[in-house]
Amino acid sequence: MAGIAEKSLVLAFLVILWCLSASAQAVQDELLPEIDTYLDLTSDLRFDFQAKETREDGSPIQAEFGPDLDFFLKPLVRLQNATKFDLNHAKSRPLVFSIGYRYLPRSNGAPATNRMEPVVTFNYSMKGNFLFSDRNRADLDWSNNFTWRYRNRFQIERTLTLRSYHPSPYASVEFFYQSKYSKWSDTAIYAGCLFPIGEHVQFNPYYEHQNSTGTSPNQKLNQLGLMLNLYFSVK
Repeated sequence: MAGIAEKSLVLAFLVILWCLSASAQAVQDELLPEIDTYLDLTSDLRFDFQAKETREDGSPIQAEFGPDLDFFLKPLVRLQNATKFDLNHAKSRPLVFSIGYRYLPRSNGAPATNRMEPVVTFNYSMKGNFLFSDRNRADLDWSNNFTWRYRNRFQIERTLTLRSYHPSPYASVEFFYQSKYSKWSDTAIYAGCLFPIGEHVQFNPYYEHQNSTGTSPNQKLNQLGLMLNLYFSVK
């Protein structure tokens, strides 16, 4: 049964990628690189630093970087079983609270943005060692004025066993509520796969299809992302 589940997940993942890429001819394509570095300070506290290129709310691609502090609850056995080959041990915790700061430099005449990012993530273990996560994030932005955005992302993934290698395909959907529009104005669908290399390095290539309805006409974007995740510990 495990082999059937793995093959079914891989097939579903490939179908999602094909469906999204098939729509690429009608929308704009972009590449978004990202580097995330994680440093375990204690078993319940982690320091992160992120540097990436992003495109938000129809704005041109711009840089974004800044630190986070992650606070964990104790791990659960069921979550540990579902994530035992994942380098990100935060996924074995039922609740993760993060507080972060981001700086978005001045771009195309727009002022620089200072952003606070409180995040609460719930992780659940499902049958067949599937992992489900519910991430709730607020973007609190200061530039010429104050705006805020709420982001809710649901993700499902499963680690596969290919002999001694353990990639983790995933799919997720994220909904955005923006204060300046006073409505749910964006939806993003993601499909990707985590590829661990050794004990400290993980590559995460993904495909994102974003539909922005904040302004008229609507904007549709197909974006390829490539994340490099680095994991270290002070121990």
